[in-house]
Amino acid sequence: MGENASFWESLIYAHPTCTSWKQEAEGSIYHLASILFVVGFMGGSGFFGLLYVFSLLGLGFLCSSVWAWLDVCAADIFSWNFVLFAICFVQFIYVTYQVRSVSFDREFQELYSALFQPLGISLTVYRKIVLCCDAEVVTLEKEHCYAMQGKTPIDKLSLLVSGRIRVTVDGEFLHYIFPLQFLDSPEWDSLRPTEEGIFQVTLTAETDCRYVAWRRKKLYLLFAKHRFISRLFSILIGSDIAEKLYALNDRVHVGKGFRYDIRLPNFYHVSLPETPPVQPSHHLQRGSPRRKPTGVTNCGSFSTP
Repeated sequence: MGENASFWESLIYAHPTCTSWKQEAEGSIYHLASILFVVGFMGGSGFFGLLYVFSLLGLGFLCSSVWAWLDVCAADIFSWNFVLFAICFVQFIYVTYQVRSVSFDREFQELYSALFQPLGISLTVYRKIVLCCDAEVVTLEKEHCYAMQGKTPIDKLSLLVSGRIRVTVDGEFLHYIFPLQFLDSPEWDSLRPTEEGIFQVTLTAETDCRYVAWRRKKLYLLFAKHRFISRLFSILIGSDIAEKLYALNDRVHVGKGFRYDIRLPNFYHVSLPETPPVQPSHHLQRGSPRRKPTGVTNCGSFSTP
């Protein structure tokens, strides 16, 4: 304890105490360096935030080196500030290289800005997602089919980038698929990773369309390596299925202007007492939102993937 006490006492009391303070302020270079430090530490996250931080901190350490060389004439202060400037400069070059290495084509850049960036997905994570689809955007010409009912296997997951897709079953219209929506999210969600299946609906391009496609097995390998990406796609697919359910709900009516609500399957029996009792909960089977309810008039049909 005595040695420890003497160490702290020497550390605190051994140095000379400031008896008088300098009356004049330091030069403008010192104050410029301090301003750069303050502004530099206000940077955000991400690649561009790092570029902002390292650039301003590097300039601040450079100004401190110049101040130490010209005003203070202290080799140790100059040396430390110059070393820190060199570290910031190297980090700036490294981050710049990373930003250039994750640049994308125009369509992928627009997809990132519209869908992934608002969710806070970094460019490095997005780059893994793009590489999984081989950074390729597929073109589907007007009136060509993406999938045919009872024939096309479910072996990929696709996201529409531009155009409009018409979904039908037995020639009956179900709903449209618009840009930034998945083409086959119900089919993807209905199968386990080890299961196989075929489409129970037909998807036809109403206009010239472009979409991004991830092969099923390759995407599951990506999920196994990166749990964050797996959770991200789970959220996106779930939200997409919910949008399709509500699009179908808008087409379902039970007569006399009443609208069938999938959230309240028994509500319309109160509104329509003369309607014969029907149990829609038995007709609406679990699974894909593209199933067809019975006992309901003027509705789009559903099919099981």
